[in-house]
Amino acid sequence: MPRLQELRNAARARLREAAISQPEASADLLLARALGRDLAWLYAHPEAEIPPEAGRLVDGWLEQRAQGTPAQYLTGVQEFFGREFAVTSAVLIPRPETELVVEAALELALTMPSPQIVDVGTGSGCIAITLALELVQRRHPARLWGVDLSESALRVAERNAARLQAEVAWLHGDLMAPWLAAEAQRRHSLPRQLDLIVSNPPYIAESELESLPPEVQKYEPRSALIAGPSGTEIYARLLPQAFHLLRPGGGLVLELGYNTAGQLLPALRDWELVEIKNDLQGLPRVLRARRPGHAGGLG
Repeated sequence: MPRLQELRNAARARLREAAISQPEASADLLLARALGRDLAWLYAHPEAEIPPEAGRLVDGWLEQRAQGTPAQYLTGVQEFFGREFAVTSAVLIPRPETELVVEAALELALTMPSPQIVDVGTGSGCIAITLALELVQRRHPARLWGVDLSESALRVAERNAARLQAEVAWLHGDLMAPWLAAEAQRRHSLPRQLDLIVSNPPYIAESELESLPPEVQKYEPRSALIAGPSGTEIYARLLPQAFHLLRPGGGLVLELGYNTAGQLLPALRDWELVEIKNDLQGLPRVLRARRPGHAGGLG
């Protein structure tokens, strides 16, 4: 049987030859998953023997990864906020930047007694589920919903919630449609007003699609990436819906595209306490605001 370090070197070389981004990280991730180990074990046991079945699995994954398939879709999981989330090609792969959205929403939710929170365009459910679990850990009661237009995405979110034991209700609909349709609101016993709306919506312009990494262009769901010609179309629809449905003092947290902050600020003139937080690269990444009517700050 081959040794781990031999297979690791070969895997990295194979992905480098295929011009895959971050070939070392991809190779190590695939190896660790195939062996059922974490990365620390991988680094500590270079002389470990590779079972034939694990070797065959890695070989198949490397072939697909060399063609561009994201490693997360091959292994079926992605870590987010210290937890593993199932991912399929029906959902966007959770990014580290979106953890900043969760942090901003969590900070705001903790200033509200028993907040009612909606994650719009929930995808894998990573935002809604993480908020639910983090609030439970802090013994802060809340009620959460995740909404998505994709039924396939909702099935992934439901599986993640069941595995992680998070209490989130899942609704099929376009943005805030379940709250805006009286029949749906009655059927699901939805509150008339909400405390917090959070979203990582599509924010890429159609003209920018070709500038994205090939594995994003070809494999991640276009509906979760592309907003329209300008990239701000989803924001333009969601902002008035959120303003209508949030109670006075209710909060809004949105993930931003790298160039959308300036375009959105004029549309937020009726909101208060508007702030934008940068990510680790110094790019504007998270927008947070309140519907007028609350005397306090953002926490």
